[in-house]
Amino acid sequence: MGKVYKFHNDVDTDQIIASQYLLYPTVEEMKAHTFESLDADFAANIKPGDFVVAAENFGCGSSREQAPAVLKALGVKAVLAKSFARIFYRNAINIGLPAIVCKDIYDHVEQGDEIELSMTEGTVTAGGQVYTCTKLPAHLQSILDQGGLIASLNEL
Repeated sequence: MGKVYKFHNDVDTDQIIASQYLLYPTVEEMKAHTFESLDADFAANIKPGDFVVAAENFGCGSSREQAPAVLKALGVKAVLAKSFARIFYRNAINIGLPAIVCKDIYDHVEQGDEIELSMTEGTVTAGGQVYTCTKLPAHLQSILDQGGLIASLNEL
């Protein structure tokens, strides 16, 4: 179980981590500024195992890998959205952050609600209701299980 942090349509990578923070040398230093323009308290309040839930086109904008990296560094268990920008989706999987298409969950949860994700079943449970999400193919799940693409390739 984790808490929902809910965001709107078209959240871009500048809103996830603004470009001025890319000058910081590490993701650890950047993560305190995650979603700063949308929710100034996000980084202080998020706990490992919590979820980002978003509407359409999450992660649009630039191709910066730091956007999913700061979410993972803060302990976000997964990003659940109606849809993702392709480059964000790819970067998330590459760094080991689950990005799950779940078309119905956004309309049925509010900020602060508790939800549970079953990646093996491809479901999210919220308020006693079970919602179907996209179940990742085995090769993508394997990449996530190993901590990301580089870790996965190092296993070969």
